[in-house]
This record gives sequence, structure tokens and C-alpha cells, in this order.
Amino acid sequence: MSDPGSSPDQPLDSPRDWVNEHIGRYLATGGQDGHEWNGTSCLLLTYQGAESGTWRRTALIYGRHGDALALVASKGGAPTDPAWYRSLVAHPDARVQVMDEVLAVRARTADADERAAIWPVMTAQWPAYDEYVGKAKAAGREIQVVVLERA
Repeated sequence: MSDPGSSPDQPLDSPRDWVNEHIGRYLATGGQDGHEWNGTSCLLLTYQGAESGTWRRTALIYGRHGDALALVASKGGAPTDPAWYRSLVAHPDARVQVMDEVLAVRARTADADERAAIWPVMTAQWPAYDEYVGKAKAAGREIQVVVLERA
């Protein structure tokens, strides 16, 4: 069931102030301010909440995997998966904005071979992912890699 107060065109932005500010700058400038962030590249992901159906938007680091885009569901190595990952598992049809280009995508969790190929690309973008793996494993969680393919 979808929240009547949200849609893919009017999603709820992240409740975290710094992420919300990042999204605002990204949207206002077509990614000119916000695509590059702390030495890496970010996109905006608009997805439907796993349980609520509410459309939400967040900014995430991404990489490229052939014609697809890749995300790491790290949550800084926390014991639980990020909400956006759980939501994409439940509702894989989503939308991304890369710079000023908006694309409909379908998400899936990378298989072991894809993950092995994508991981070095993503750690080159954000080396802390390797540190997050240890934290997540200590908590009993494997960090997933998400492949976003054009819908």
C-alpha cells in the first residue's frame, strides 16, 4: 500500500539533515553540486518503502558495472541492512538520478561472482567499505552489493 502523501515525483527525503541538504543541492543544480562528494560519486535513489509503500529518496555512493550501476548496502558496517536495501528487495523498481539524468531502474542483489567483480570498483570509490565488512561480519551480517539495471 502506497502512502498517499508520496510518489516517485514527490518522495520523502532522508530524515538525516546532512543527507537532506545534500539531496537539495543535488536537485537544485542537476548534480553539479552533490554528484562529487568527499572524493567519490553519488546518485539519488528514489525507492518505495518495504512495508509502508512510501516513496523515499536518499543520496548514495555508486559505481558502474558494465551498463548497470552498483551500490553497496553497507550502513557503515551496522548489524542490520540499510532500509533502502530492504526496500529494494521488497520493491525492486526504483528511480535514480545521476547528475541531471533520471532513469527508471530495477534492483537486484549481486550474485557471488558479480559481487567479487564489483567490490574492488566500489572500494576504489570508498575504501572504508573494506573496514565496514569486518564490522558487519562481527555482527553476523554480510554486506550486499546491489545492481541497478535500466528498466
